[in-house]
Amino acid sequence: MKYQNAESVLPARLVAEIQKYVQGTQLYIPKQNGKRLGWGERNGQRRLIKQRNQEIRQRYREGASIEELMAAYHLGYESIRKIIYQRESDG
Repeated sequence: MKYQNAESVLPARLVAEIQKYVQGTQLYIPKQNGKRLGWGERNGQRRLIKQRNQEIRQRYREGASIEELMAAYHLGYESIRKIIYQRESDG
């Protein structure tokens, strides 16, 4: 996360108003509603997990056992089971 000096990006009047509440500290200003990215969307992790889960379901349909999938993907029994029985559109 990149920090910026408020005096370099905000009008002096606004900085003075904010200083009434906080001074000399870092202040997080969240994005507006609807502009936040979901978990893993920025770095592509969400897409990679979705692809992995599709691959697990496909291998299971082709006859791989849950134990084989556990070993191949380093996941526990319940994790593999949830992925296998998850609806395709959910994950």
